[in-house]
Amino acid sequence: MKNIAVIGAGTMGNGIAHVFAQNGFEVNLIDISQASLDRGLATITKNLDRMLAKEVIDQNQKEGTLSNITTFTEMKKGVADVDLVVEAATENLEIKLKIFRDLDETCDPKTILATNTSSISITQIAAATKRPEKVIGMHFMNPVPIMKLVEIIRGYSTSDEVTNTIMELSKKLGKTPTEVNDYPGFVANRILMPMINEAIETLYNGVAGVQEIDTVMKLGMAHPMGPLQLADFIGLDVCLSILNVMYDGFKNPKYAPCPLLVNMVMAGKLGVKSGEGFYDYSESRKAEKVSAQFN
Repeated sequence: MKNIAVIGAGTMGNGIAHVFAQNGFEVNLIDISQASLDRGLATITKNLDRMLAKEVIDQNQKEGTLSNITTFTEMKKGVADVDLVVEAATENLEIKLKIFRDLDETCDPKTILATNTSSISITQIAAATKRPEKVIGMHFMNPVPIMKLVEIIRGYSTSDEVTNTIMELSKKLGKTPTEVNDYPGFVANRILMPMINEAIETLYNGVAGVQEIDTVMKLGMAHPMGPLQLADFIGLDVCLSILNVMYDGFKNPKYAPCPLLVNMVMAGKLGVKSGEGFYDYSESRKAEKVSAQFN
């Protein structure tokens, strides 16, 4: 396996492309917008420069990584003759189903189709194709170049051969693959999102403030980042989407999103990417200043 296509040049897509390219794979990075591709490449370059400054890589490795990436705005051209496609588009079921229907028609029958979804059913995505045995979840963690875990999710029909191939491939990227089964939220978000939601409920109910909640979890539970800061980092819209997937999938009220989270998303307060969430990022991307509405 040598040629990889990554669909989506956003935060996760450019991180996935970076990691494959840095490990010697030829990567086709695909997005419908050239501007998105340009931003993705700029992010990869910035992250490589940071690694260069820390002497994690040298100049040749930086240049080699960038030379391994080719950009495409046409999916049909970008997925021609690749061994694996990793879809990292918006966390929206209809968008993903359309992408996988198109991939199934366009890609060589041998091509494995992976999705970086953080919560949507692999089995449901695979059902949109005529190769469900070759569809698998490959859930990278953010930031992709740093985080070691890859959650490998088997759909109902995913073959042992495909699962083993993706497990070994993940190891070649310097990652630690962990196999899980296909249920809403998988493992990472099934545990993480209720914790974040409960932190938001704690704030909503006036038990403590933003910094106080995060401080308790950082200093009391040894979490590197508080749950409200983490929610801002992930994106409150993404957190809401994942909670809704789990609530719809399990019909269990413990996964119902907090009304405060729903209101913040409707108001466009999405966290770091919008400049404000539980913290104010207008002056710094660090969670140093609590949003005015919570002061």
